[in-house]
Amino acid sequence: MHLSKLLNPSYWKFNHRLYKERYSYDMRLNEKWFGHVLSKEERDLYEIRYLKAYRLAQAARGTIWFKYFFKKLKNLSLKSGIGLHVNLNINYGLIIGHAGPIIMNGDAIFNGNIMITHGVTIGRDIRGKRAGAPTFGHNVVLRANSVIVGNISIGDDVLIAPNTFVNFDVPSHSIVIGNPATIHHRENATDGHIAIIEK
Repeated sequence: MHLSKLLNPSYWKFNHRLYKERYSYDMRLNEKWFGHVLSKEERDLYEIRYLKAYRLAQAARGTIWFKYFFKKLKNLSLKSGIGLHVNLNINYGLIIGHAGPIIMNGDAIFNGNIMITHGVTIGRDIRGKRAGAPTFGHNVVLRANSVIVGNISIGDDVLIAPNTFVNFDVPSHSIVIGNPATIHHRENATDGHIAIIEK
């Protein structure tokens, strides 16, 4: 490790502000989805514990604290099957619908307010015009066992139904269903699946 890094004050400073802002927003989003303030028992669910660990690791990037928080996050990944630890790019607003296997490519980009449920795979394509990983807009819901692959763009207010395979761009205000998948335009496509709250 370079001495200059050790002498840099920011290397020793955990970003409490980032953690508090994102985790607080996530909790408000989750509580709106649950329909009530979460009880102590609900806060002990793997989904909520993972969410907290994810935001702690995210806020610790670039600091001496990162290894500690990332190890905790990775341990929770092994216990729960939730594999978000390889991608710390999720912006404000994350709901993990259920504990269980979630596979995610580290290069996927998320603009915020996303709900991910068990069995979801977010992957990259390794060749052709879609080589790369997906980019997601705001208010996106990925239901159980859906697969989203390649350098594609998923718009705002998009619901990807269970067991759907997507390897093409999806415009905003859409529901995507099936394999092969079809796009159905729908205003407020994610209404009832993910909440809209103010930061």
